[in-house]
Amino acid sequence: MQSRFTQLKTRGETSASPAPVAEEKPVVIPNKRAAKPAPVRAAPKAKERTLDARVKLHRKLIEEINLVALESLPPDRMREEVQTFVTDYVRTERLALNAAEVESLIDDLVDELVGLGPLEPLLKDPTVSDILINGHENCFVERGGKLVQEAIPFKDEAHLLRIINKIVAAVGRRIDESQPMCDARMLDGSRFNAAIRPIAVDGPLVSIRKFSKNKLGLHKLVEFGALTQPMAEVLAAAVYARITTIISGGTGTGKTTMLNALSAFISEDERLITIEDAAELQLQQPHVARMETRPANSEGLGEIRQRDLVKNALRMRPDRVILGECRGEEAFDMLQAMNTGHEGSMATIHANTPRDAISRLEQMLGMTGMPMTVASIRSQIASAIGLIVQLTRLSDGKRKVTSVAEVTGMEGDVIQMQEIFAFRRTGMTADGSIIGHFEATGVRPRFLEELLAMGIEFPGDYFDPSNKQAG
Repeated sequence: MQSRFTQLKTRGETSASPAPVAEEKPVVIPNKRAAKPAPVRAAPKAKERTLDARVKLHRKLIEEINLVALESLPPDRMREEVQTFVTDYVRTERLALNAAEVESLIDDLVDELVGLGPLEPLLKDPTVSDILINGHENCFVERGGKLVQEAIPFKDEAHLLRIINKIVAAVGRRIDESQPMCDARMLDGSRFNAAIRPIAVDGPLVSIRKFSKNKLGLHKLVEFGALTQPMAEVLAAAVYARITTIISGGTGTGKTTMLNALSAFISEDERLITIEDAAELQLQQPHVARMETRPANSEGLGEIRQRDLVKNALRMRPDRVILGECRGEEAFDMLQAMNTGHEGSMATIHANTPRDAISRLEQMLGMTGMPMTVASIRSQIASAIGLIVQLTRLSDGKRKVTSVAEVTGMEGDVIQMQEIFAFRRTGMTADGSIIGHFEATGVRPRFLEELLAMGIEFPGDYFDPSNKQAG
């Protein structure tokens, strides 16, 4: 019997063929002593040769040119003005620079004027997912799940602080000695966090989490090996059938990406309300209302917490409430919503296993200070949540769905769960890559009855434990 998954696909989703079954390979322990450390990425020679010239040019621009008028020009016209200025300066000072180095100078000055200076090339680089700055002389980026050192030519700490203030001011926030931390969403949607002195001992600390402009659909995650085609079909059908889903995982495991991918299977005639600390979700439905928290001002007033937004969202006639990250007392209001006619709501949570996710929810409910027994807390969780999807970033940088578990109810005072799919690690290659496979546990989820009532069926071999696929 064929799956109805293809009827659920929307917005150009295409199926990916299942990966072949992995051959058994002997476990290889890498020789750590012989392993060489990753080379430090050096700054390009052109930037090294022109760094002093760029600093002098920037000062000369400030002294001799009306920057306000220059920044108001169209980008092409502004670049022409900067090019003329740089060419004259190089000729006057008789600098030994070739055409490529002059072009690099022009790019740097334009970035400094209208962009974020040395950060601009990294923000434009599609291979970079995270930018981590530990003081102006110590910078790292994440490429392909691995951190590598990157030489970013900040002149000094004051230069880095100017860039931080430019980012913060653009989103209406502030950062100074009295308020030395800031968490914000950049204009391109990237997540930005900064801490400066006195709490940052060795200079400003900056973390930028970039989000791809190309939304990853569920079929792309299958192609990348994050999960298998049967797992993707079951998860998509569960979201379509309004099974309340929690996406669990550590930092950088791809929780937001998975939530975006699964949200594509929510019916277009539903009203969705998203609630986040910093708006990161990119839902593809036409009827989405987005809300974002607000920190307190310099006087400690005006803070709007996630719990306030969840309460307000329930008065806005939502079909589903989607919580970007559940981390505190808002868990109580979220579970209340899931139990009172908002089935199919979704949220992410920081936890290492599905069972840990349940324990964290219990702790969050305890943070509300309401007089609730352990039994009533667990009963709320068991009746509200239907599915937990566990994501993990492996040591080789790859992100995998390592467990899909269904919450089946209560037995005594214990919340009962059953694992449907899992990723089993079987070894490691000499270069550090993880060897493993995806497999079904043999348990058929209880929500299959709801799917069957909606005309959605799956082949029996989807849940056959002997059907293993390489991961």
